[in-house]
Parts: sequence; C-alpha cells; structure tokens
Amino acid sequence: MSGVWVFKNNGVVRLVENPGEYTGIGRRKVLVHVPSNEVVTSYSVLERKLSSLGWERYYDDPDLLQFHKRSTVHLISLPRDFNQFKSMHMFDIVVKNRNQFEVRDM
Repeated sequence: MSGVWVFKNNGVVRLVENPGEYTGIGRRKVLVHVPSNEVVTSYSVLERKLSSLGWERYYDDPDLLQFHKRSTVHLISLPRDFNQFKSMHMFDIVVKNRNQFEVRDM
C-alpha cells in the first residue's frame, strides 16, 4: 500500500493513492497557527506557540528539536535545521494539537 495520508480539519484521515493529483506537487506547504492566522516561519515562532499550549522543550538529542507535553505521551521531534522542516513534521504537529494548527498550500 503506497500513497499519502491526508488529514482533514474534521479529523478524518484518508489514503490518497496518487498524491500528485491531490496535493499539487510543486506547491510549498506552510504550517499556520489557526487562532492567530500566523504562518510559522521559524522554530522560535513555533516554540513560542507550542509553549503557550503546554509543550516543553527536550534537550536530550543534539540533532533534533523535541517537545513533550506532560499531560500526554506525545513527543514532537523536528530536524535541527528549519530548512529540513517538511510537511510530514507539520502534519505531526497538527495531529497532536487539534484546532490549533493546520497545513496550507502556499
């Protein structure tokens, strides 16, 4: 089974077999903080938003930026370089912070 998992705003997930038709390959994705409608343009912006939601920074791995929320078992792991921040990382943040973030095409 291959394809791309697509997450809808209502929490429904579905597998798209031909992602090029659905996602418009070549479009850049951005992570948006929904309450402020602010595009996340750096890790400092993201860390500020996550901190306000109760996420704490982990400093265990020098190659990753990691955040943990005490009230959950969730861990967000991101590449140290923001240029390596991909849509899969964005969707991970969206799933773990329902109604707070969404991924949009730029």
